[in-house]
Amino acid sequence: MNAEAPQLDPAIADCEVTSFVIDSREVKAGDVFFALSQPEYRENGFNGDFSDSTEYVADALKSGAVAAVVRSDRFDEHRAELEQFADRMIYADDVIAAFQRLAHNVYLGWNKPVVAITGSAGKTTAKELAAHVLEGTGKKVLRNIKNYNNGLGHPLTVLRLAADPSYNIAVLEMGMSTPLNEIARLCRITPPDVAVELNVLPVHIEHLGTIERIADAKAELVEGMKSGGVAVLNADDERVVAMKQLSKGSTITYGIQNAADVTAANIEFAGFGNTTFGLRTPSGSAHVSFPLNGTHNIMNALAAAAVGHSFGMSAEAIASRLSSVNAPPQRGEIIRFSQGFTVIDDSYNSNPDALLSMVKTLVEGSSPAERKIVVAGEMLELGDTAADIHRHTGLAIASMDVDVLIGVRGFAKELVSGAANAGFDDVRFAEDADRAGQMLADIVRPGDVVLVKGSRGVKTEKVIAKLRERFGSEGNGAVAG
Repeated sequence: MNAEAPQLDPAIADCEVTSFVIDSREVKAGDVFFALSQPEYRENGFNGDFSDSTEYVADALKSGAVAAVVRSDRFDEHRAELEQFADRMIYADDVIAAFQRLAHNVYLGWNKPVVAITGSAGKTTAKELAAHVLEGTGKKVLRNIKNYNNGLGHPLTVLRLAADPSYNIAVLEMGMSTPLNEIARLCRITPPDVAVELNVLPVHIEHLGTIERIADAKAELVEGMKSGGVAVLNADDERVVAMKQLSKGSTITYGIQNAADVTAANIEFAGFGNTTFGLRTPSGSAHVSFPLNGTHNIMNALAAAAVGHSFGMSAEAIASRLSSVNAPPQRGEIIRFSQGFTVIDDSYNSNPDALLSMVKTLVEGSSPAERKIVVAGEMLELGDTAADIHRHTGLAIASMDVDVLIGVRGFAKELVSGAANAGFDDVRFAEDADRAGQMLADIVRPGDVVLVKGSRGVKTEKVIAKLRERFGSEGNGAVAG
């Protein structure tokens, strides 16, 4: 870690440690606790103000941590309470950088293939699909917990290899939200053998300024791949295809609209949780009965299929795995309530393209007799054009055969305004997700199909919670789709 421990107890130096934590509340006996502070957050590409974890070091050590990694200057500031633990202190100039270097060295000791996935939308779903496909080969696959895809979540995932090095492959999503080379930093921890680029969309444009800068940031994944590796590129996104020139090895393309190595043909959408298509790969073709909905998820499936192909899987084997997947929670999860209405819970995150794609999925999967309700949360990090983007998105929704539109928080008022100006009759606005949940619970009725979607900070999952509170458990259970 490029750290120092001048007074470390020799008994501790001889301990074998396999568990590392950054949250003092999660400390168990035998852990090493990393005390993070604002300077590290700032230097490592994190936005916002964060608490100084040095004040929790004493509690972590009393809870059983064998040692703590701290900044020397922070130790000096807290010397009164930490002096008694000097023989359990490890000093680093940058605790986050030390944490990442430790993860890199654990990765080097493991030394097996890494599949890295990035994109403006769909990273977690594509990661889960790719991991599920590769598990069909009998291999043990490490993947990010939840969406731990940043400079802390990524090393936390990699450090699980210290306790269990028996994984054969790692499938890891890599995220970014600032111009501070976040993906490049992650690639230095685990250089990808397979680099998967999903899409480039105007997400986080508030911090990066232009779509071109977003593309450059995403391209760091291909730039950071291993020599002789594989770049998996979306042929339907011109900015992604342009990254082919950065590949240090071979390239596999996937897509629906444009010619690609891995494609889907004869796509049929018979209803929620019932999509079929013909998978075509360089090694052959096979039929897929796909339990997820929407063209965007077929694209995620094709990205996963390209990963499977890069590991030598046949089209039949890939299709079999794709036919047995489930949607990750809050990402297109279908919930059927006993009162006779259906909810598509896509409340994890949102952007204009993803929202319109899911509205299209809602409309295509519903019968003319079913009332279609969209609960759309404010979309964050859209910069100075946020109001205009929300209005134009509302205008687009107004043309898509939706019956009720509920906007949730902030700029979603512009979304509702745009739809109303286009002649949409039943539009409503809620100041927050709690109020939106109450509003929806008051109007939902048997036969309705509801889409709930919003940016992470809007917490539209509270809308689902309000429905469960009002109507109880789902009579038919939660059916992933």
